[in-house]
Amino acid sequence: MFRPLPFFVGLRYTRAKRRNHFISFISLISMLGLTLGVLVMILVLSVMNGFDRELRTRILGMVPHASINGYQPIEDWRSLADQLEQHPQVVGAAPFIQMQGMLTHNGVVAPVLASGIDPEAEQRVSIIGEHMQSGTLEALREGEFGIIIGELIARRFNVQPGDKLTFVMPEASVTPAGVFPRLKRFHVVGVFKVGAELDGSLAMVHVADAARLSRWQPGQVQGVRLQLEDLFQAPQVAWDLVTRLPGDYYAQDWTRSHGNLFAAIRMEKTMIGLLLLLIIAVAAFNIISTLVMVVTDKKADIAILRTLGASPGTIMGIFMVQGSVIGVVGTIAGGVLGVLAALNVSAMVAGLERLLGTQFLSSDVYFISYLPSQLIWTDVIIICGTALGMSFLATLYPAWRASRTEPAEALRYD
Repeated sequence: MFRPLPFFVGLRYTRAKRRNHFISFISLISMLGLTLGVLVMILVLSVMNGFDRELRTRILGMVPHASINGYQPIEDWRSLADQLEQHPQVVGAAPFIQMQGMLTHNGVVAPVLASGIDPEAEQRVSIIGEHMQSGTLEALREGEFGIIIGELIARRFNVQPGDKLTFVMPEASVTPAGVFPRLKRFHVVGVFKVGAELDGSLAMVHVADAARLSRWQPGQVQGVRLQLEDLFQAPQVAWDLVTRLPGDYYAQDWTRSHGNLFAAIRMEKTMIGLLLLLIIAVAAFNIISTLVMVVTDKKADIAILRTLGASPGTIMGIFMVQGSVIGVVGTIAGGVLGVLAALNVSAMVAGLERLLGTQFLSSDVYFISYLPSQLIWTDVIIICGTALGMSFLATLYPAWRASRTEPAEALRYD
């Protein structure tokens, strides 16, 4: 079978045991460095993609993509919702009333955002129904003052469905006995868990009960929250809707409340990718030092090949093949190991947490309580392609030096 001379000799040099074991060691280090760089870059970018995905599906699945709010309580939210749902980007609408306050139980106090919802309409704009640990949204009934809390709140208060909690509103009531905060007893009807910071800061009550606590008329709401087809169009869609509506309304969207998290993840992914790219660059440019030493060690062989008729281009091709083999093997090994690590890192970290009896990502500190990972094959192709490109470029200078070797000069002392 015909094989071009550069490939034949280059591959032979790669497989051969060199007299200089230090050169073999440097070659191995270059290959391992490239493998490690590709592996780590695929793994880290997959984790960043996982955080990005969880932000979209969990955090932004619980908070409204956009909301239309009234400066005064909205009387007929159903007709407003019907108008909003005529927009092609709007896939669901539901009323809400938000109340800041504190929950207390047996002397334990925690701040909370209580959101008044309509249980039937809420399922069109939120994923809360899919993450109920106990109870259901339908358990929220008008006039019964039930409350659904997050798993972290339930754990902090050590309560379960059927227990009582006291909601303290940031308002005071003046009585003949003095000034007292406004209090209301709720009974727990459900517990949800989305694995994010919302488990410790969000509670839900019936929208009619929230209106009564806010001293509004029955049927009045604060605004209508929207689920959009494309959440990244939220600012434009919200502005378009509020300018078309008759009446006095203002719009809000998720980029104001949680956009900083999304922007931070995007920026961190870019910066970490650039930093990890330097690891690949260092490993790739180690090939230069390896090939320079190989060229010095093989001067006599190069001279003999030149005297036998090998052209400078052939000599250059030999050492380019040898350096490229190091790059290809290191990149393929790193790519395979990186893909395997990215696909299994969530399970491995969860197993390590169980083994050590600790939690690395606590919901009290981080907005997601586990390590997510999402492998995107485009990232893998770009990383491996970049590594191969750097490896190929690293072979050019040593191979060019080898092609400039003069046979008479190299064989003078041999």
